[in-house]
This record gives sequence, C-alpha cells and structure tokens, in this order.
Amino acid sequence: MLPQWIIEKKRDGLELSGEDIRGFMAGYTDGSIPDYQMAALAMAIYFRGMTATETAMLTTAMIESGSVIDPADMPGLAVDKHSTGGIGDKTSLVLAPLVAACGGTVPMISGRGLGITGGTLDKLESIPGYRTGLSEEEFFQTLETCGCSIIGQTAEIAPADKKLYALRDVTATVPSIPLIVSSIMSKKMAEGIDALVLDVKCGSGAFMKTIEDARELAHALVDTGAAMGRKVTALITDMDQPLGRAVGNALEVREAVEILGGGGPADVKTLAIELAARMLVLAEVFPDLGSAKKECFHSLENGSAMLRWRQMVKCHGGEPDAELPKAGKRTPVPAPMPGTVSAVDAEAIGRASLMLGAGRTKTTDPIDHAVGISNLRKIGDPVEAGEPLCIIHSSNGWKNASEIFQTLENAFQILDEPTEPPPLVLEVI
Repeated sequence: MLPQWIIEKKRDGLELSGEDIRGFMAGYTDGSIPDYQMAALAMAIYFRGMTATETAMLTTAMIESGSVIDPADMPGLAVDKHSTGGIGDKTSLVLAPLVAACGGTVPMISGRGLGITGGTLDKLESIPGYRTGLSEEEFFQTLETCGCSIIGQTAEIAPADKKLYALRDVTATVPSIPLIVSSIMSKKMAEGIDALVLDVKCGSGAFMKTIEDARELAHALVDTGAAMGRKVTALITDMDQPLGRAVGNALEVREAVEILGGGGPADVKTLAIELAARMLVLAEVFPDLGSAKKECFHSLENGSAMLRWRQMVKCHGGEPDAELPKAGKRTPVPAPMPGTVSAVDAEAIGRASLMLGAGRTKTTDPIDHAVGISNLRKIGDPVEAGEPLCIIHSSNGWKNASEIFQTLENAFQILDEPTEPPPLVLEVI
C-alpha cells in the first residue's frame, strides 16, 4: 500500500492494520518515506486517534525498528519506571539504586530535559565523570555489579521513535496520546523489561494539566502494556507544586543523595518508596506492598541503597565523592507577608529555572548544571514576613534577574489560615 493511502485511511478515521503500521514505520526509519509524509500521518493520528490495538502495533513497530535487549541477559525479572515529567522530579535517581538494593534489576533508559521539565540524564551528568552512554557490554556489567544502570537512548534502540519524537516537536503533534504512548512504551519495552510502573504527573508543572487528561493517558499506557503482554501499573501523582525542595541539576542530585542516606524531603521519599514498592511487587520480588515498603525503608536506613548508588556511579565512570557544581551567587526571595503557603505554581518555578540556564528550549542548548532553585517552601509551610520562600542559585553575571525574581515571587500564594498539603498520589490504575 502506498504511504499516501495509509495517511488517507487514518485521515478518514479508519483503523490501520498491523501491516499498514509496520510498513509505514519501516519506510520512515530507512528513509524511503520522507518526513513530510510522516508528519501528515502524525497529524491524522492527532485528530483521529488510535485504538488500543493500533497503539500497541505502532509501539511494536517502533521497537522492531531497532535492537532489543534480551531479558535472558539480565539477572532476575527486570522492572523499570517512567515518569511523564515534572518540576523537581528526581525520583529515578533514588528508585534505581533503591529497587536494586531490595533485590530488583533496573535497566533504565532515561531522557534529557526539554523546556521547563528537567531530564534525568542532565542531572546525572552534573556528577563529574558520569557517562550516560555505555556500550552494551558495559551496561550489562553494571547491571551484574549493582543491579541498576541509568543510560540514554542509543541509536540502536527504537530509532523510529527518535526520529518521530523530533518531528512531533516541530509539527505541533506532541500532545497526541497514541504518539506519547508509543514513544514511551517503545523505549521501555526495548529494554527487555518484564514489568513497568508509570508515574503520570498531573497539574500546573506537568504535561497533563487536568486529572481527566492524566487518567486518559494512564489508561492508554496500561492498556498498551497489557496488549503487549507486560505487567504495567500507573500512578497519577500531583504536580501542582514542585517535588521536593530543589529544582536544578546538581541541586536535585544532592537532594536524591540525601534521601538515599535516609534524610531528604518527605514528599520525594514517600513517592520514591511508593513507586519502588510497586516495582518490586510487579517484579515478584515481594508478594505485597506492605513487605516491599518495609524493605525499602530498611534499605534507606541501613545504607544498602546508598551503596548501590555509589556502585552505579562508579560503573558509569563517575566520582560519587566528588563535589558537585555550585553556582556563584545565592539570592533569597523573601516572603512579602506572614502566613501559610497555600499554593506554589510548579510551572512558574520551572520557567524560572529554565531562565537561569538549568534547562533548554531546544535539544542543542547548553545547560548550567550548577544553577537552580533550592529551599522551596511547600504548601502548608508557615512563613514569616522576610523569610525566604526559596533561594535562587545563579551565575555571577545572571541575566533577566528582575524577571526571574518576579516570577518566583508570584509563584507563591500566602494566606492567613492554615492550609493542608495536597495528596501526593491521586489515583492508581
């Protein structure tokens, strides 16, 4: 079938066959189908959507466009976690060594930040020497040594997704749920995992702003995983305020290390343990959430999770004891009045971090690993007039200082009466 006939078929709302999808994606991967025809199909999918069966077939076609890690090469049942992205979300840095310390195997392929959302790879690269690009042999050696490895997407893993991801970004088709699902699941399934836990963020600092949109995406991800014979659970979690009290690459690594050492902010620790426990149950390491959570707490307290972190960093060429980058200037943002923090605009915090240089607006932008925002007040925190709502970490010659300061000042709302913190986990699917 000619590519234009497949585009026409989806444009008219008809269901594509497995042959249609496999042929089209194979042609796009090898270059025989040009970008403009892929863009046309992506726009047709954006408007017409896809059934769960179509989405699973698209995911499979993306997986088949490259190499797949053989799960037989990994010790035990492999399990991973994916987050749809949020402000201050450093849970992957905690989860991988924590699950490994509890007996799981975590081969994690992560991404870079784009826009206001930070990327796990950028955070890890703030550690001197850490390499996110390992050879396949090094990857398996790392898994054998410490049970976890966090790497970037290679040219061999789901190359169709890599091409399509860039195309979607410039053709206004990023918000398409079937395209989001196939992008996420193709990379995760190519890891050779047996089970997957998904953290679907919902709120001002997330891609999905409403619970309805987050729920639709979560169901689509779980249904696609089930159609592919994998065990998948999705949690919808709050992102109306940043996760933790730090935003920025090196700042978030420090916070993750604090948690691995038994301390750190309560919300990140709570979410990490919740996700880790569900990963361990899906991987059949523990029979129930209660016993899995108990072991997670134990691993944070006895140092075994920290040991796995240090081993992983060393296996990736990093120096776990090296000093992380520090910004040259620290500027507090004072509270204008006393009261209780009633709201923290996660999107505004993300924009300010981006303006400081902690993120990128396009994939080729350089980032400053040292800059960001720390000591963030959370919803429910009491504050006195003049006390810091947060602290800005910037370069000495930072630009847009007044705009950044104003953005952060406006991100916090303060009321006279006490405010209860919002629930962290909104739904489990």
